[in-house]
Amino acid sequence: MARQTNTLFLEQWLRTNIGGISYSGSGHSSLSTSSSSARAIIQAWSEIRDSLQNQTFNPLILQSLKTLLNSQASLHVADPQAKLLLSVLSSRSYDLPSESYPILLRLLYIWVRKSFRPSTVLIDSAVDVLSHVFATEFGLKKSPSFLAEGILILGAISFVPSVSESSKIACSELLCRLLEEDYELVRLGEEIIPDVLAGIGYALSSSVDVHFVRVWDSLLGIWGKEDGPRSTVPTALMILHLVEWVVSGCIKSRSLKKIEAFSQQILGTSKASYVPFALVMVAAGVLRASRQAANGQGLEFVSRLRISAENQIAFVAQQLVSETKGFINSDNDPANSLLRQCLSLALARSGAVSFTAPVLLCLASALLREIFPLSHLYMQILQFIHSSGSEFDTNEIKRHLDSTLFKEAGVITGVFCNQYVSADEESKSLVESLIWDYCRDVYSGHRQVALLLRERNNELLVDLEKIAESAFLMVAVFALAVTKQRLNSNFSQEIQREKSVQILVSFSCLEYFRRMRLPEYMDTIRRVVACVQESESACISFVESMPTYVDLTTWQDFSSKQKMGYEWSKDEVQTARVLFYVRVIPTCIERLPAHVFRRVVTPAMFLYMGHPNGKVARASHSMFVAFMSSGKDFKDERVSLKEQLVFYYMKRSLEGYPDITPFEGMASGVAALVRHLPAGSPATFYCIHSLVNKANNLLSDANALKADDWKNWQGGPEPCKKILELLSRLISLVDIQVLPTLMKSLAQLIIQLPKTGQTMVLNELYAQVAESDDVTRKPTLVSWLQSLSYLSSQAKMEVFTSKEREGKENSASSGTVEPQARL
Repeated sequence: MARQTNTLFLEQWLRTNIGGISYSGSGHSSLSTSSSSARAIIQAWSEIRDSLQNQTFNPLILQSLKTLLNSQASLHVADPQAKLLLSVLSSRSYDLPSESYPILLRLLYIWVRKSFRPSTVLIDSAVDVLSHVFATEFGLKKSPSFLAEGILILGAISFVPSVSESSKIACSELLCRLLEEDYELVRLGEEIIPDVLAGIGYALSSSVDVHFVRVWDSLLGIWGKEDGPRSTVPTALMILHLVEWVVSGCIKSRSLKKIEAFSQQILGTSKASYVPFALVMVAAGVLRASRQAANGQGLEFVSRLRISAENQIAFVAQQLVSETKGFINSDNDPANSLLRQCLSLALARSGAVSFTAPVLLCLASALLREIFPLSHLYMQILQFIHSSGSEFDTNEIKRHLDSTLFKEAGVITGVFCNQYVSADEESKSLVESLIWDYCRDVYSGHRQVALLLRERNNELLVDLEKIAESAFLMVAVFALAVTKQRLNSNFSQEIQREKSVQILVSFSCLEYFRRMRLPEYMDTIRRVVACVQESESACISFVESMPTYVDLTTWQDFSSKQKMGYEWSKDEVQTARVLFYVRVIPTCIERLPAHVFRRVVTPAMFLYMGHPNGKVARASHSMFVAFMSSGKDFKDERVSLKEQLVFYYMKRSLEGYPDITPFEGMASGVAALVRHLPAGSPATFYCIHSLVNKANNLLSDANALKADDWKNWQGGPEPCKKILELLSRLISLVDIQVLPTLMKSLAQLIIQLPKTGQTMVLNELYAQVAESDDVTRKPTLVSWLQSLSYLSSQAKMEVFTSKEREGKENSASSGTVEPQARL
């Protein structure tokens, strides 16, 4: 909070309060970081004194003045030195160059602000000199810096308590005249705006109020004049903190007359010359100042001032809504755009205000259009690419990422949510619709832009996604506020479910931008999913919002050439959205009718089982597991669908194994289907048959290679070993009707393995059966294993005997005799 006693140079304080935005230029408006030695400073004063005594202009005097200016941060100007400067200004012996006037005025300003008690006589003399300079020299040597330094010194003098009332009035009157007649110079040098505002602030804080309203009129009016200075966000923020500084001083000194005039004539009326963005920032500055005063002193007049400020903000917001006929989100007027930015920053820096529908609507529009302008950027980029085919300039987006508006997005979101909580039902529904529509627009726009920019302009895409990530955070925080407001006993179950589905669909659209574990997001997901789980209609509504198979595999908006080149598996934005559905749908699978699962979910589930990203493919297998595990009745249509899906599931899984299909996902799917299908189901037999065929194919490939690692089972092909492992695990899972077929098929596979492989698989099977407590199948399995061990040893003997016979035949043909082999 501003405190006048702690603010030596008001213009510097204003610069530090605009979020890191700095004004740069060639003028003398900012304190220099360079400095001169004490010897150089003394020498500079000496040269100025000599030039004045000789009554001749020495060109070195300008360099001396610059030397002093460069040391202004540490420079102290005493009364004798100020008298010397005034003598130079008033001397008629030589014509000073134009460049020297702003420096002389700046040095006098340092004198006024740093002197504990400047000479009253010298101050009155300075007022006379300044009046003469602006009457005779300013008209011929006008410049932005000359104007700024003049306003600054005039305001500073009027702020000094010990200065005579007549001098203060003279300074205020001259300051007003400069602002009214030469305001166009401010437009020529925007780096001087902090100095101009600081001079105005000093004048408004003067102990005399003869020109109080007149100064306010200049502050609020010059931005709207045709040749006046440009209206910008940095300027608006400086106005806010300037008013904070001024009003804090008035409250502290209990200047009731000024506060009353300010409340009635500035906040209480709406002059045509007052610019809306400036009015909003003035009101926000009042709120900041009044909050500290109210917390510390509890003054009644402060409360009235605060009410006037809130009413002014609501009035400006209402005008904006009326002018745009309520369609603020689609308005492209630059002035309205600036006003929305200023409204959001004003409320972010001034804190909570009472709810009004126009303010809530303006905040929503500011967030969606000004702070996170993704829809606008997507449209620009797509138009630019399709029209010129060249690279889009990323500077606009980089400037936005560095802007104060974007950096304060979190605070603005908090203010927006506070307004939403206090809103009426109509306003709540309106902004909810705006947010949910925005999420769909971002999903659609980013899909197009990402597919066009990927590997073409990754830098631009990264910057866009930075904005989108912050937009996701905003939506998550807002969605949590909605759940707290809507998901309670005050609303019907139908409304609660409708809101829950809307939130889930919106989250799915922005899932691609979720790059962190956000508590607000997790809390919201838990609450809305719990609500959706309770209703079949809500589950159906959510599932049917999922993109269709046609939407997933084609892109309708592309040209024919681009459409032919579209690859669904490379569409990362779409994949993230589908992954969201695939993760959420299992939580409500029990409530989802089988025909809806078949029609909507199945095509996407089987499509994404073939996704090259293992995480996505595994999630699709988990979806299959969830469906197979759902439902306990073996007589409904769900069972029939389960059996039908198994046939395509095995085909889809095994044709992608091992290159695409993750073994863990397929193994969980197989385990689920053998557990939850009816006993003796043909689908289970098909599953076993498919796995055995796949294992046979893998074994054939391995045998064909005749590699050394195949002979050594430890280094054998992993895909084959995993299929065998899965089949081995199934002997304790399949129903008793399927078990004989499984044992026979598994035995045939084991016999084909190398000796080491047979031994290891048999050992694992022995251990598995030994640990089993299934008294029904254990005797059968023990007998089977004993037979399998015997067959395995016989197969080894046959192989050995065959090799021995072949060796003897080779020896006979060569005329030699091999020794008898030992068994």
